[in-house]
Amino acid sequence: MDKKDIAGIRRQLKVDNDLLKIKNIFNVYIMKETTEIYHHQSQPFEMLDKDQQELYMNNFKKLLTGQLDEKLFELKFQREAEDNSQLILHKGLLSNHVDDWKEQMLQMTEKIIRDHPYEKDVVISFIRAEYMKPTRRRSEESEESSRDAVYSNPFILCSINKTEDPKKEIQFDYIEKEFKYKIEVDPVIDLKNPMTGFLFPGITDGASDVNHILYYAGKANEPDYRFIEDVLNGEEIMTAKEDKAIFEEVIRDVVGDQLSPSTLANVYGEINRTVEENEDDTPPKLDYRDVERVLKSSGEQVDSEKVKHAFAQITDNEGYELKASSIVPKYNSKSIKINTKIANISISPQDLQYVRQVNYKGKRCIMIEVEEDAEVDGFKMLPEAFGE
Repeated sequence: MDKKDIAGIRRQLKVDNDLLKIKNIFNVYIMKETTEIYHHQSQPFEMLDKDQQELYMNNFKKLLTGQLDEKLFELKFQREAEDNSQLILHKGLLSNHVDDWKEQMLQMTEKIIRDHPYEKDVVISFIRAEYMKPTRRRSEESEESSRDAVYSNPFILCSINKTEDPKKEIQFDYIEKEFKYKIEVDPVIDLKNPMTGFLFPGITDGASDVNHILYYAGKANEPDYRFIEDVLNGEEIMTAKEDKAIFEEVIRDVVGDQLSPSTLANVYGEINRTVEENEDDTPPKLDYRDVERVLKSSGEQVDSEKVKHAFAQITDNEGYELKASSIVPKYNSKSIKINTKIANISISPQDLQYVRQVNYKGKRCIMIEVEEDAEVDGFKMLPEAFGE
């Protein structure tokens, strides 16, 4: 799945959308510090009132929000896994009867809580839905409605949410003219901050892909590997943060830990061009040959065997491929950090070429080329001669 596929599904998660049909919602309540199901309930989604539907819709939208390889991860199913989640979810997706659907989702619930008690009560929510994507008209002259023919994408969304403790309050009763102690006894389900969840099947170019599943991590670059491998039976993944760390380690191993800002700007520029040129295709990856090419085109003289050896040593696999989008910082944001004891500076990757470290009166200084007067707390800085 790419960000367009994910955004396409996320946009459909709204109440009264005639292109989205949610059949059932199945909620399972798990008591804290236990691995047993306390209660479960299935009901047609349309039987919920509009406010409830809105709360759940916003919750499920959160599961499709975030950067790929940071909060969202497309997983490929392991081929040889016992009690395979791919099969369980596929059966649930194709089941015609509610009892069959519930049985498959209870199997998934058992996998989620097996040997893994939660610190708080949690609610595991499943919906099965169908998104009807209209086909495009063949020509502008065609009178056939774009909705006369549709692509059908059935899917399952699962969200795991913690509960919050009931509130304790002091209230004033105007009629009785007295202060009263009030305590709510029912826990509140935190639907605004899902802990984790998933979408099955994956969707690529508008078509279902049952060999993949989209996993959501509650915190960026902090996926739950137990959940990925043992619950979803997904193959091993690397986060964007880990890929970037590998890239930086390879560069240090090949060219050392000193690199001029202009060279670094060229490196990021080369990788960014690769990303932009393949924006509508499969996300580009970089092997050791690509990294060698990027370094050479950025003005560094590097040895091919040294780059290959660095990949093999750092990743235990000389054929490892880095996702280009994980390496290059966001070009329109001040995502490059220049850290010193005096000050920390944030700058965009393309502006690195205007930064220099220079020696001034025997001291190391950061020099930044600017086109206009710099400001400090709203005051323009006075120009000073370099020799003063």
